[in-house]
Amino acid sequence: MPAIPDRYRYAVVPHIAVDGAANAIGFYTTAFGAEELTRIARPDGRILHAEIRIRDSVLMLGDAEGDFVSPSMVGGTTVGLHVYVEDVDALHRQAVAAGAESLQPPTDMFYGDRTIILKDPFGHVWVFLSHIEDLSLKEITRRGEDLLNA
Repeated sequence: MPAIPDRYRYAVVPHIAVDGAANAIGFYTTAFGAEELTRIARPDGRILHAEIRIRDSVLMLGDAEGDFVSPSMVGGTTVGLHVYVEDVDALHRQAVAAGAESLQPPTDMFYGDRTIILKDPFGHVWVFLSHIEDLSLKEITRRGEDLLNA
């Protein structure tokens, strides 16, 4: 059973705005094992456009400006970034050591994934998952309803 379901291998490419995109790239490299693919910087060092890869997922980012606002500008974030990884427990330790805030420690969830929720120093919320159990939609629904009714 693969840790990353095929249906999540290719997905919509998120583009996030960050206050301090150059620092964010460094953080994502250390905390999440990201690889920098592209960086287009203004003369003052602010990032116009950059791309990083975390596993097989590409994320676009840049410094906040215009319609692209950072979480701090809106009092939080409206998007959670989900990434499937091989070992969510190891990633949790690595990310927290790098400065991420753990919002949910590694937890086996009713939908068949082991999941963590982290907040990066720039205000974005990340959900990392490792697939641990193949379940039918009927079983996931039953388990979810059991939790709600408990």
